[in-house]
Amino acid sequence: MRPGVAAKRQRFRALHANGCFLLPNPWDVGSARRLQALGAVALASTSAGVAWSQGLPDGALPREAVLEHLRQLVAATDLPVNADFENGFGDTPEAVAHSVRLAADTGVAGLSIEDATSDAQAPLFPLDVAVARLRAARAALDACGADVLLVGRSEGFFVGRPDLPDTLARLRAYAEAGADCLYAPGLRTAEEVAAVVAAVAPRPVNVLIGSAGGLSLAQVAALGARRVSVGGALARAAWGGFERAARQMLAEGRFDALAEAQPGAELNAFFRADAAARGAPQP
Repeated sequence: MRPGVAAKRQRFRALHANGCFLLPNPWDVGSARRLQALGAVALASTSAGVAWSQGLPDGALPREAVLEHLRQLVAATDLPVNADFENGFGDTPEAVAHSVRLAADTGVAGLSIEDATSDAQAPLFPLDVAVARLRAARAALDACGADVLLVGRSEGFFVGRPDLPDTLARLRAYAEAGADCLYAPGLRTAEEVAAVVAAVAPRPVNVLIGSAGGLSLAQVAALGARRVSVGGALARAAWGGFERAARQMLAEGRFDALAEAQPGAELNAFFRADAAARGAPQP
C-alpha cells in the first residue's frame, strides 16, 4: 500500500531530526520516479527545471501551473516532496497565506518561501516585510492543520547581495517567525555553511550544491547541516548532454556525443516495470 500524505509528512519531519540527507530535485514525473528507484528518500521540486521544460525562464510559470506540477510530483512517487514555492506568489502576507494554503492542498510535505522580490532594483523584501510574509505562511499552515514543513529562504547570495551578516540576521528572524528549516542558496564555503548552522541552531539547515567541485554530502553533514539539495542542477546536467549532442550533430554532422545517452531499452524496461508495479495500464 502506498503511503498517504500524512505518512509522507511525518517521514519528512523525521528526516530532519538528525543526520544529513540528500534531497534531489526532479523536474518531471519520469525523473521523480527514477530518483525514487535509485534510492532517494525524499524529493524537492525545482522551479527552474520545470520552467525550462516548458520553454520558460525560472520564475515565469504562473501559480496554477506550479500547483499542478506539485500535484503530479506528489502523485508520482511514494516519497515526501518539498515544494520550491518561489516567493509565495504574492507580495503581501495575505497573498502568501492564500498561496500556501493552495500548496498544502497538493499534498507536499514541505515548502519554501523566498525573500526575493524579482525586482532588480530592490531584489530582497525589507526584513520586516519578509518576516510578516513568513509569519503569514506559518499561520496558514497551522490553521489548515497541514503538517507541512516550512522552509525560510534568504536569497541574498543568489541575487547579487552576498552579505553574510545580513543573511544570518534574516535567517534568525525567519526561524523566530516559524520557519522549521532555514536555507540560504548560494553559500560557497564551509565557513559560510558553518556560520548559518550556528546562527539558527537547533533548527535544521538546507545547503544547495549546484555545481561540481563543491562540498560533498559528508562535508556538509560534518558542518551540521541536515539536508542537501541540488536545485536545477540535475535538469542543467540533462540540458548539458542535450546541448553537447545537438551542437555536435547540427554544427559538425557528427553523432559521437550520443554514445553517452542512456540506452532506450533500459529506460523502457525500467518504466515498464515501474508502471506495472503501480498498476498503470500497459500497451
